[in-house]
Amino acid sequence: QVQLVESGGGLVQAGGSLRLSCAASGRTFSSYAMGWFRQAPGKEREFVAAISWSGGSTYYADSVKGRFTISRDNAKNTVYLQMNSLKPEDTAVYYCAASQTLRTVVAGTNDYWGQGTQVTVSS
Repeated sequence: QVQLVESGGGLVQAGGSLRLSCAASGRTFSSYAMGWFRQAPGKEREFVAAISWSGGSTYYADSVKGRFTISRDNAKNTVYLQMNSLKPEDTAVYYCAASQTLRTVVAGTNDYWGQGTQVTVSS
């Protein structure tokens, strides 16, 4: 069993930066691939970024490539999402998720989900 708790969301102006954190409970965190998803009002949840269990492989949605960076610290049971050059269209609730493989993270078939943290980017 893994429990995920996101933090770090907030209100930021366009062009600014935020770093989201996702703290995981459970001793098996390091065996899971992790990902970030987001859901804007009136839209379906979409994939943002994923990272393998070791941190050696990452994958990004085209819309955030070059602006967002996913990373993890297995010693701290935490995964991060550094978001730079934020745009109003990045406004959404951001969720972290855990799955067995990088592929299943990207596919959205995750075993565990956090409760989400709101990110609002003003123009």
